[in-house]
Amino acid sequence: MAALKKGRNASATSKPWRSLALILIAIVALTGGMFASGHTTPRLGIDLAGGTSITLAAVPEAGQESAINKTNMDTAVSIMERRVNGLGVSEAEVQTQGDRNIIVNIPKGTNSKQAREQVGTTAKLYFRPVIATELAGGGTTPQPSGTGEPSADPSGDKAGDKATDGASQEATDGSSASADPSASATTQGRAVTDALKADESPAATDEAGPSPSATGGAADPDAKLQEVYAKLDCTKESVRATAGDGAKATDPTVACGQNSQGQWQKYILGPAAVDGTDVDEADALLNTTSGAGWTVTMKFTGEGSKKFADITGQLAQKQSPQNQFAIVLDGEVVSDPYVRQALTGGNAEISGNFTQQSAQDLANMLSYGALPLTFREDSVTTVTAALGGEQLQAGLIAGAIGLALVILYLLFYYRGLSFIAIASLLVSAALTYVIMSLLGPTIGFALNLPAVCGAIVAIGITADSFIVYFERVRDEIREGRSLRPSVERAWPRARRTILVSDFVSFLAAAVLFVVTVGKVQGFAFTLGLTTVLDVVVVFLFTKPLLTLMARRKFFASGHKWSGLDPKALGAKPPLRRTRRPSAPAQTKEA
Repeated sequence: MAALKKGRNASATSKPWRSLALILIAIVALTGGMFASGHTTPRLGIDLAGGTSITLAAVPEAGQESAINKTNMDTAVSIMERRVNGLGVSEAEVQTQGDRNIIVNIPKGTNSKQAREQVGTTAKLYFRPVIATELAGGGTTPQPSGTGEPSADPSGDKAGDKATDGASQEATDGSSASADPSASATTQGRAVTDALKADESPAATDEAGPSPSATGGAADPDAKLQEVYAKLDCTKESVRATAGDGAKATDPTVACGQNSQGQWQKYILGPAAVDGTDVDEADALLNTTSGAGWTVTMKFTGEGSKKFADITGQLAQKQSPQNQFAIVLDGEVVSDPYVRQALTGGNAEISGNFTQQSAQDLANMLSYGALPLTFREDSVTTVTAALGGEQLQAGLIAGAIGLALVILYLLFYYRGLSFIAIASLLVSAALTYVIMSLLGPTIGFALNLPAVCGAIVAIGITADSFIVYFERVRDEIREGRSLRPSVERAWPRARRTILVSDFVSFLAAAVLFVVTVGKVQGFAFTLGLTTVLDVVVVFLFTKPLLTLMARRKFFASGHKWSGLDPKALGAKPPLRRTRRPSAPAQTKEA
């Protein structure tokens, strides 16, 4: 019999305790993390724990009935899925129902109110010039609701700073528009009209003519808009919800916004100069440098960067409030910074009265884009887990029966070796349970019925790995070798087979996870996870444990109940070493 290889392999086989200690430390650490996090059970999906079901109906805008089509509905579903997953709800279901309805199912344990706001919000973002603004109900206008300027402004001036020269600005017809942002719109009188009808201002005049968006852009005074503005009461939620409804991006409009003191302001805004489709990406950041608190940073597309540079360049030449623009999200002003110079870097920062959650929500909606359609919330219902609980119980019973049959087979066929297999199954089950419990709060993983099926299927995959190794060892014994060398000689061949088998299973799970959606992803994820854990358990537990057991007399002697009895296996006579004949002595000739 060939001697075992010297070096690293021999050292590894002689110290199996290292591997066993490593996996024991991993189990203890993960279990400690599970209890420390307070999540001692896996998070359940909507089919097992219940949750909230939201029905959204597509509402056509005036003259755009044809916009409600399959393409736009599918796009809306895709955006909603990304939004709710951005909240950590990886098991949410979003699907169409009929021609114009979308059903969103959100598992229990999620902030359903927040999710409802995320999925149905159109997230239409516009940058509009401010024509007039005042506190709702009248009074002196305070600092703008957005207390910071876009971060690309190197001047470091804060929003609310007045123009440097303090002079009033003249409209094209000679009327005076007040440069004082505290002036009430109702006292501006004709100044508002002039702002709506002006095509340019002296400060922004050039030979090519200015952009209409710089000053409001309407060709004729809009008396109706002024009337709506005068009657607008932004302190009422019902009024805020409908302010500016039906206004096109190319038209002036009215809007409401909340300042940093929590007071509501009303605005007359010019046509949109930049829209949300010009935003490439958005992130929520805590700005500790300037003390602005939570902000939303935006990076514009190439075309968006040019538009933003144009509008800020035009506004920078004006006096407040004419050098002020509003960032309008779904009809509400979320920030209204002043502009002191053109911002050409393609980046901007929305700052204001943001909390961490509101900043993250806004960045989430901007990152995943605006919905192509407007949706109305038709109904919100609570889903009970009664049916899912019965199915889970049936699934667990089926899994328990399958596990019992596997254990009976191992006991009958492998006898003493079944102890190693059962211990390995228990270790694999413990790791799977702990990791699933930790993945719930970490990545939003929720255990649903297909995921439970994936865990049950994994029992067979794990048992298959043990059987491959055990049969290799038994083959070596049939060749006439004793147990200890058989364990080591069988391992390289068994290892190769186990890795190939598990790689195929993992590849199938990965493909299934990528190409499917909804609950089927839970099955694929669990199957992939348990396949990886199978490799870990076989390498760090099953093999080292069998190496230790091979040193015990019960197994090493081939006891008939060990499952390794050479006689029962039909072993050949023991292999013997044969000495090579010694080389004949050479005689030295005289």
